[in-house]
Amino acid sequence: MGNIAIAEIQFADYIYPAFDQIVNEAAKFRYRSGNQFNCGGLTIRTPYGAVGHGGHYHSQSPEAFFCHVPGIKVVIPRGPSQAKGLLLASIWDPNPVVFFEPKWLYRQAVENVPEDDYILPLSQAEVICTGTDLTVVGWGAQMAILHQACSEGRQAGISCELIDLQTLIPWDKETIEASVKKTGRLLVSHEAPITGGFGAEIAASIAERCFLHLEAPVSRVCGLDTPFPLVFEPYYMPTKNKVLEAIKASVRF
Repeated sequence: MGNIAIAEIQFADYIYPAFDQIVNEAAKFRYRSGNQFNCGGLTIRTPYGAVGHGGHYHSQSPEAFFCHVPGIKVVIPRGPSQAKGLLLASIWDPNPVVFFEPKWLYRQAVENVPEDDYILPLSQAEVICTGTDLTVVGWGAQMAILHQACSEGRQAGISCELIDLQTLIPWDKETIEASVKKTGRLLVSHEAPITGGFGAEIAASIAERCFLHLEAPVSRVCGLDTPFPLVFEPYYMPTKNKVLEAIKASVRF
């Protein structure tokens, strides 16, 4: 009918009843139709991640499930300005996009966001700060934690290059590869459980593409392989201190 489709799921934890429709129908619609139909450029907005008191049904990070599916894109902003630019880019993209929004942004993030329309290109990572000793990669809410850890690392004499991936699928391999070839080290961090998390895909790809440039094993600082806890959330989360310790260990290697 010529309309643009934008769906909203209140919590990413409850996206699973729609999983079949997303991965078996929406993701394959353009392919099945020979590019005649595209689900109205479907964009699915859904809040994800920890919020401090959400427990195991309102705190999960399920992005890796969708990163395994050809035909859809996965986008996660780190702040209000990125949320607007990336969301508009997702809406205008003809492919289905799962747009994960960090819950903590809704009430804690404040920025002067341009009122005019603008888009930020999908599949393009952003280098937040340059460095020479270690490449640090993350996305979404975890970027605030990584920025704090990199700042403290810089005070300790460790120069970190911090990169926001922004789009997980298709992800910007070239930017990460160029950074790792310069620094010789890589640390990836996300809230989702470490096993099968998207950080493992980044680690494997960079180990393959940058093997001769690596000075240390790729490090991952992620959530634990447990259901998301309530009172034990501080132990589960990849906190600033955990990231900072991994930064120091990687540089010492």
